[in-house]
Amino acid sequence: MSKPTLGNPQQTIEILQKYQFTFQKKFGQNFLIDTHVLDKIIRAADIKGDDMVLEIGPGIGTMTQYLAGIARQVIAVEIDKNLIPILSDTLKGYDNVRVINEDILKLNIRKLVTEENAGRPVKVVANLPYYITTPIIMGLFENHVPVESITVMVQKEVADRMQAGPGNKNYGALSLAVQYYASPYIVANVPPNCFMPRPKVGSAVIRLNRHDKPPVKVKNEKLLFDIIRASFNQRRKTLVNGLSNSDRLSIPKEVVSEAVERLGRGAGVRGEALTLAEFAQLSNDIAEYIK
Repeated sequence: MSKPTLGNPQQTIEILQKYQFTFQKKFGQNFLIDTHVLDKIIRAADIKGDDMVLEIGPGIGTMTQYLAGIARQVIAVEIDKNLIPILSDTLKGYDNVRVINEDILKLNIRKLVTEENAGRPVKVVANLPYYITTPIIMGLFENHVPVESITVMVQKEVADRMQAGPGNKNYGALSLAVQYYASPYIVANVPPNCFMPRPKVGSAVIRLNRHDKPPVKVKNEKLLFDIIRASFNQRRKTLVNGLSNSDRLSIPKEVVSEAVERLGRGAGVRGEALTLAEFAQLSNDIAEYIK
């Protein structure tokens, strides 16, 4: 098994020049060039010798080398075909890595993981393109891909939103969606100078530990998330008005008012004040009407 050879700026530049690689803005490419941050990600991901890792967006294979040195198997999904010859080069010393040249959002990850890991949960590790962070993470959860944990580099602001609670300015639909499926915690903040090219924003490594089962019981999962989205779509409106006027829901105002009243929070409460448990209660009450 080879030792990692990538991780600092000089090595990255050498590889990019060797293959005359040009960064594609449309793929949101920012390669990590700091070995200390790489070590933090690997430690936070808690990879064991019998784990299978799904890496999204391996780039030139910097983190892939680290992962392959620990895990039983790494499946790396890379959208940019221009990176495939580079990955063949940088990963040639690792026989436990499979690179797939696909768009992760179009790939049947559940089928892939089930076939490759005999249905056992995998660990996801990634330096995600910031413009599709949310669709990737929510896709993994909503499609019920067998995942034990997701350790990812994301935009700092997005990490803050995932971890936020009621009353916090960052609290919103993403916070509740992530916390329904997983327990999030921020591992490290990462400044722009740790990447090539430098992003314009700060980044953070966040780990999401998948719940065995959601912390709340809901009768209708889709309804729960429709209610959550509707309540944050118009933050300045009261919860009653936000839900009554939403084009996502067709629920009479009196039904919404009664359900909100049962929360005991008063008619003027706004969505940003409610906990996940309260949204679940509200959703279950409204589900009774929809039946």
